[in-house]
Amino acid sequence: MTESPPGNPVILVVATPEHHASLADEFASRYARDYDLHVVEGGAQAYELKGYLMSEGRQVALVAVDHSIEGGALPLLDKLRVASPTSRRIALVPVAQFAAALDELRPALGQGRLDTYLLIPQGARDEEFHTAISEYLSDWSWSATAPVVAGVQIVDDGTQSSIPAIRDFLDRMGIAYERFLPDSETGRELIASIDGEPTLPIVKSFSREPVTAATERTVAAAFYGTPADLGDDFIADLLVVGGGPAGLAAAVYGASEGLSTVVLEADAIGGQAGSSSMIRNYLGFPRGVSGMRLALRARVQATRFGARLYTGRAVTGLRVGDVHEVDFEGGTLRARSILISCGVSYRRLGVAAIEELEGRGVHYGAATSVARDMQGRDVFIVGGGNSAGQAALHLARFARSVTIVVRRDGLAETMSAYLINEIATHKRISVRTGSSVVDGGGDGRLQWIDLEDSAGATERMSAEGLFLLLGADPGCSWLPPEVVQDERGFVLTGREIPMDRWVDGRPPAPLETTTPGIFAAGDVRSGSMKRVASASGEGAASVAQVHAHLAPVRP
Repeated sequence: MTESPPGNPVILVVATPEHHASLADEFASRYARDYDLHVVEGGAQAYELKGYLMSEGRQVALVAVDHSIEGGALPLLDKLRVASPTSRRIALVPVAQFAAALDELRPALGQGRLDTYLLIPQGARDEEFHTAISEYLSDWSWSATAPVVAGVQIVDDGTQSSIPAIRDFLDRMGIAYERFLPDSETGRELIASIDGEPTLPIVKSFSREPVTAATERTVAAAFYGTPADLGDDFIADLLVVGGGPAGLAAAVYGASEGLSTVVLEADAIGGQAGSSSMIRNYLGFPRGVSGMRLALRARVQATRFGARLYTGRAVTGLRVGDVHEVDFEGGTLRARSILISCGVSYRRLGVAAIEELEGRGVHYGAATSVARDMQGRDVFIVGGGNSAGQAALHLARFARSVTIVVRRDGLAETMSAYLINEIATHKRISVRTGSSVVDGGGDGRLQWIDLEDSAGATERMSAEGLFLLLGADPGCSWLPPEVVQDERGFVLTGREIPMDRWVDGRPPAPLETTTPGIFAAGDVRSGSMKRVASASGEGAASVAQVHAHLAPVRP
């Protein structure tokens, strides 16, 4: 259903006469086969060429500008950012100018005026340079264009409200897909392969049987097999409930240290972090990393050590004992220790007219998969946390305008400074403070919303996309009374637990709950920092405490 633009994607390199030949050779040697490479001298030629390419419907994947061009690289990158906001933008710095250029480039990087700066290669096989270029091309390809090769086929007619959630699941899992109408050749073939009259949408994944009347949960359950394959006698050393950053870290460390480790995830591996378009403050990723890629790498790492991961398996109950029993949709698993890392879910807005349009212009979470659908539209984001800021910057690559709506008088209390700085300089993003969404509607999909300010005045706004990232509620309704939660439903651990709930007078381990052998980490834990890095650290730290618990009983 999504047509690819004509021709290969474009790489545009703007060079000085001094560096023209070397940069042309450097880029051509690696990228000329798969990209339409243009190396020009000076900003005037670049801007003229860019206008022509875009008028022809060509997609510009990456723009690399020599920092020493007349007038400087940043003014040109600013213009090109407006003309083609999905393009990745890089400043190329001559070695002799690098130290002097940092004073200008570092603040510009923090403001989002460019994606990175790189030294111009000085010789053959500058793999650090090409690693950076390849990462940005990969990021652009995943977020801004249709896949060349897809492993999943979706058949729908555009009216099924479950499609955005299915697309979001596949995107967060790093699985390329294509959509087809029922009367297309592929659509007709897939429908004919199913007995009876199948209900749309239909999802065909790899060599598996098609899923009809598909939802996010049923598609998720079709991946990675079923826990039943483990056998009736299987008892896990560590059962991880939730496959976000905390759960993935525990899976990597637990499996690598010899624990039989199983992860049950209700939706996509990666949790809420997996939906982040770009995480820039995660240790070890100076150019940033998308939540999908971070989760994908951790998933591969965990399975390499032998961890078993299952998606589409929402946990529904827990029975405490010497060996704990965990009920999930589709069965029961037993485990000697459990890590609760199921994270949090976004709160519902609670406006009936808005809820009825979920999946038809209204989305809970970042929903990066539908960002391309917002091309040229007016979009609103409700929420003031980091996830909302990351979603705004990603959506601004496509939407005509992005408005962040918050009840507070600003973002400083809830959002990281680096995101606030970048949002402040973005011409497509505005912040509406002291406001809330009180109504919305449209003909079959969202077309308008009503915003109410702190004085009670209401204003109707045209809106074709509404993304709701409203605080966080812990998903712990399945926990028994033996695992105590605070007044908001977050799980108590360590020093947060009152002395009268200690078992045999022994204080619990820092991440241990009121039940020995059951631990909690990440956003679901009371008092946690609610950041990706801290969740990963807690998940890793929990494994040492699991070992201490199991030491007296493990054979």
